[in-house]
Formats: sequence, C-alpha cells, structure tokens
Amino acid sequence: MERLLSLMLCLCLAGGALAQSGPASNGNWPSFRGPNASGVADGQSLPVAWNGEKSENIKWKTRIPGLAHSSPVVWGDRVFITTAISSDPAPTYSSTAGGIDAANDNTKHSWRIYSLDKKTGRILWEKTAYEGIPKVKRHIKATQANSTPVTDGRIVAALFGSEGLYVYDLNGKLLWQADLGILDPGYANDPRYPWGYASSPIIYKDLLIVQCDIQKNSFVAAYNIGDGKRAWMTPREELPSWGTPTIIEGRDRVEMITNSPRHIRGIDPLTGRELWRFFDNAEVKVPSPIIAHGLIYVTGGNPPGRPIYTFRPGGNGDISNKESQASNPQIAWIAPRGGPYTPTPLVYGDYLYICADNGVLTCYNAKTGERIYQQRVGTKGSTFSASPVASDGKLHLASEDGEIYVVKAGPAYELLSTNPMGEALMATPAISGGLLIVRAQNHVFAIAQK
Repeated sequence: MERLLSLMLCLCLAGGALAQSGPASNGNWPSFRGPNASGVADGQSLPVAWNGEKSENIKWKTRIPGLAHSSPVVWGDRVFITTAISSDPAPTYSSTAGGIDAANDNTKHSWRIYSLDKKTGRILWEKTAYEGIPKVKRHIKATQANSTPVTDGRIVAALFGSEGLYVYDLNGKLLWQADLGILDPGYANDPRYPWGYASSPIIYKDLLIVQCDIQKNSFVAAYNIGDGKRAWMTPREELPSWGTPTIIEGRDRVEMITNSPRHIRGIDPLTGRELWRFFDNAEVKVPSPIIAHGLIYVTGGNPPGRPIYTFRPGGNGDISNKESQASNPQIAWIAPRGGPYTPTPLVYGDYLYICADNGVLTCYNAKTGERIYQQRVGTKGSTFSASPVASDGKLHLASEDGEIYVVKAGPAYELLSTNPMGEALMATPAISGGLLIVRAQNHVFAIAQK
C-alpha cells in the first residue's frame, strides 16, 4: 500500500487537453501539457542550463500564496494559475510522504485563480472562486488545488473538485459556475482514505468536459461554454482515477479517450456516448492518454510497471478480447510491462518516453514498441511526479527534489544539464514564447535564454 501514496502525485499531472487550440508554437499552452496534452513546443530556443536559486537565466519569478499542484496554462500574453490558500499559518505538503493517509487539513481555505503577465510575471488579477472548509480531505502529498485550468482564448475554467467549476473571461469576470457534487477519489472502495481530486477540464468546440471517477457514482459530463448548462452526463461504474481525457480527431469521427481503472474508453465528446472500451482492471489510474502518429497511448495503474497499450482509433464495442489481440485491428502494439505510475508519457518525434516515479527513463520506438534504452535520471533517490515536456530536441523532466533535468531527445541517452530550482517541483511545466514556465512549491518561474 505504500506505493499507493504516489497516487497523490496525480494531482500534478491531473491536466486537461484542449483539442481546438492550435499548435503550441503560436504561444498558446492552453491546458495540461499544452495542445491536446502533447507536451511538445518546438521553436522556443530555451536555455540548456539555468539556476533558480541564483536567478541564472530566470526571466521572472512570482510568488503565489497557498499550495497547489496545478500547472500553469498560457494564452497570448497571459499566464493562468490556481491555488488554495489555507488559514493555517504554516500549511504544507510533503513531496516525499509515504503511506495512504489523508492530511489533517480542515481549516478554512480560499480557492483562487491568478492571471500573470507572461513577459514580466506581474499579477494582473486574482479572483476568489470559493471560501470554506474543504469538503474532501487531501493526501499529505497532495493539495486542495490539483486540477490544471484550461482556456481557449474566450474563457478560462478552473476546476476545484468538490468546491466547484468556475468559468471566467480573460479579464477575470465570472461568467458562470457549476456544482459537480462531492468528488472524492481515493483508495478504491474505502472512503476512509480520500486523496484529493485532480482530473482537469478539457475543451472541445463549445463544450467544457470533466471526468469524475470517484468512490461512488462516477460520471463524465459536458457543459456549454456559453451559458454553463449541462449538455450531457454519462454515469459509469468506475473506480477512482486522476487522469484527464484526451481528444483524437480521426478521419471518420472524433473520440475522447478516458483512462480509468476498470476500462479504457473511447467516447463521443459531443454526446457522451461510449464508442468502445478495453478491459484493464488496474486501480489508481493517474497518467492521461496521449495521441501521436494517429495512435492512442494509454498506460498506468497499480502496481507500477503495468502494460503500455497502443490503440488505433475507430473501435466499436468491447475490444478487449485477449485471445484475439494479435489480430485485433484496433491494437497497434502492447508492451506487457513498463508503464509509469504517475507521470504521463511523452511522444516526441519517433520515440515514446516514459519516466517512472523513481526517475528511470525508458525510450521506445513509438510505432512498434521496441525498447531503445533505459536510464536513470538524477540520483538514486530522485523521484518524479511531473510529466515530461519537450522542445527543440530536448526533454525537460522536473523532479520532486527541485531539479529540472534536460535530456537530449533521440535513440541515445545523453544528460545535458541538471538545473536546481530551490523548491519542490510537483507540477508539469508549460512552454510558451521562448519561456519554460515552472510552477514550484512557492513560486512560478519563467526560464529563458538571456
């Protein structure tokens, strides 16, 4: 059960995927890991080396009060970030905590969203979405603000779990809000161990979509961006999960992929109707699905090292017949072991990169599943919750210990630099406009080549 503690790391990767946002090279990083959760933005000219403690190649650094594992998102010249501020004078989370117990965190909180100037880090506005005692406890490694916001240039939406969904315009005006009920993911079927909500909203066309896999009465739902009315809701018998759905736009139809303990599913994002399912039966699903080369990559679950599944879109019904996997047209390849527990994988170029919680980085051929190399990043004790991102031939991996490792992309492992930030790193970085924007325990940093 000690391994289950890692689930709270999910908070940091709980992110969203924006399907209609355009390439990250246009400066927009609108959701967790950027457009459609790809984690890739080329043409950025980011520095190879920097130092957050000594302000080397740090363009700006802005303190954000409270605790959160949500990632920054970017649209144009705005950076959006969320937090939960406790009335406890010394609130904390532990990036190295073990076990499955919840934190003693029952003081009054203020859930807030901030808009920062991307060029300077100056706070342009802050809004309080909700105040009160948390409705659900969190794990000691988690926070009360784990879900990454999402924007499409029209609105920015912040999901604070049981405290609700809040939608603002880009100037901070509250447009509408929705109560999603008590969202209590935790140790499956044991409500004594709540761990905190982390899945993030995504945007598809004019719909804001949420995945809510919780202890009882799990569901996926969509809300009209214009007026906040619920467009559809699909109940489902699922165990708690923390990943975020991802959109794949195929030639014949659009599918929204959800990664959950009992089934991996393809869903029609416009109606909520299930298109296909694949039986997996793995508790504590944290990584989000990713899309590359026209394929769907899904993995994760407890215990760590579970299979890596690669599907082709277009499935119908139950595609999980084990006896026919070799001839199943919906399955591209399966690796029987090697999946991460917390970080979402990354496909960059022809390679699939998987960073395990213990820092073991494995590179695969993304089209065939052939393992290319396996190498530990950092020291033996380094641990990772944040998901890797990539730019201009380099991978960026942020560790819980406070270092960001830059690794050369490609079929041969090469560590280019180790960059201390001076604070624990749980959230996945954003890349926009020549900046690597990093949410650390107390500050948001913008890293840039001087």
